[in-house]
Amino acid sequence: MKSYPSFTDAELITLFCEGDNHAFTEIYNRHWKQVLYYAAKKTEDIAVAEDIVQDVFVSLWKRRAQLEIISEFKNYLIVSIKYRVLKFLNKQRIKRLAEESNVLNYDILDDSTQQYLDFDELRSALEEMVGKLPERSALIYRMNKEEGMSHREIGIEMGMSEKAVNANLVRTKKTLRAGLNTFLLSFLL
Repeated sequence: MKSYPSFTDAELITLFCEGDNHAFTEIYNRHWKQVLYYAAKKTEDIAVAEDIVQDVFVSLWKRRAQLEIISEFKNYLIVSIKYRVLKFLNKQRIKRLAEESNVLNYDILDDSTQQYLDFDELRSALEEMVGKLPERSALIYRMNKEEGMSHREIGIEMGMSEKAVNANLVRTKKTLRAGLNTFLLSFLL
């Protein structure tokens, strides 16, 4: 019988990537409280935080055969939780904006209102494109653009070099720019 509590996270990950349910259970039991606390602190809603934590662990289990964790597992989990929290908060913001726009009834759309609607549509398209990026790239982009973090701060948070963060942002911006150009062309025609 294996003594799972004595294994390191790296050993447990190797086992659970091979399909070992007990190793996965040990990883879950070892980390769920910490990531739940983090998610609850950020979302200010324990039920939402529980859903986020559950989604992250379900995702880990589903992707176990392809999982490649090169950093410390705890950091990987926190980054995954951050990404899901950002996604949740963005959905809440979009929902709130939609509710606010439903409350405001304009009889006449003047030019400034139309410009705002066009800008909002562009912003929604950008959000959709960011949502389609790989998790890590989307998280780095959001940390830089939405949270105003520097390349150095992101590197420290993600366990990457400043140069790697910069390269990732350059690729992400190039992808987003191409997508926005396509959107603008279809929008203008």
